[in-house]
Amino acid sequence: MNEQLKEQQLGVIAAIAAYLIWGVLPLFWKLLDGVSSGEVLAHRMIWSLVFMLIVLYLMGRLKQVLEDIRVTFSNLKSAIAITLASVFISVNWFVFIYAVNHDKVVEASLGYYINPLVNVLLATIFLKERLSRWEVVSFFFALIGVLYMTIHYGSIPWAAFFLAGSFGVYGLIKKMTKLGAWSGLTIETLIMTPCAFVYLFFIHGSGNGAFVAGGLNPTLLLIGAGAATAIPLLLFATGAKRISFSLIGFLQYIGPTIMLFLGIFLFNEPFSQVQFISFTLIWIALIIFSTSRSLHNVKKNRNNHQLQKDAS
Repeated sequence: MNEQLKEQQLGVIAAIAAYLIWGVLPLFWKLLDGVSSGEVLAHRMIWSLVFMLIVLYLMGRLKQVLEDIRVTFSNLKSAIAITLASVFISVNWFVFIYAVNHDKVVEASLGYYINPLVNVLLATIFLKERLSRWEVVSFFFALIGVLYMTIHYGSIPWAAFFLAGSFGVYGLIKKMTKLGAWSGLTIETLIMTPCAFVYLFFIHGSGNGAFVAGGLNPTLLLIGAGAATAIPLLLFATGAKRISFSLIGFLQYIGPTIMLFLGIFLFNEPFSQVQFISFTLIWIALIIFSTSRSLHNVKKNRNNHQLQKDAS
């Protein structure tokens, strides 16, 4: 029991660390403000792959991941699925970098607030999962919040929708492919790295590349983008294996909350009464949603425990 408690504590620490890093990542991307979003994305892909290969080699897991790559591409369906996942996570990364470097951190936080609701909506449509009454109510509140902001500003928060939608579809595909975080990130970056090299070849050929030519600071930061991408994902994988899904559900709001505060108080992005009302409605939706999911999991675990007790 003591060993189990230690595992849970490790899981909580790892998950919190992952969400803290994701929350403060806008600070890192802001340092690359002078570099185009496309170039940052290309280097993020390349150096993520390099970082993953080094870590996998040091941990003695490279052989297993290479086998996962062989198995994945030996099946047409899994190869198409992981390729689509690579495209959607690349879109997500690009939009996030673009949002941060175009003073839309508050809007980016909105995207990650509504992402859990998008995940459930996609699961309902494609995996035929059923929504509870309170989950439907939570969608209603979130929809009002987004519509209120859209109507009063006269424009749709595209960055938020692209972030929530792309990450939601990415998560759906990942759930269907059942690849682990180590193999998944390695394969996804491996697929997109040739595209990244082609893009960098043309951008440097036109004299607009920042790597090396832009000086030491941007060069080191672009290399560091690999670690900044991989480390929180690996921490999340460590945490997700050791703690309940419901706890993960509550902890995931750490990231967008930090982003929201950074956008308002550090980057001085506007946060009007309209945005406050919209975010409040979305926060209410998330409280209802998370509480409903948590109670559902508790009830499910209690029923499973009772069935095991009756069987014995």
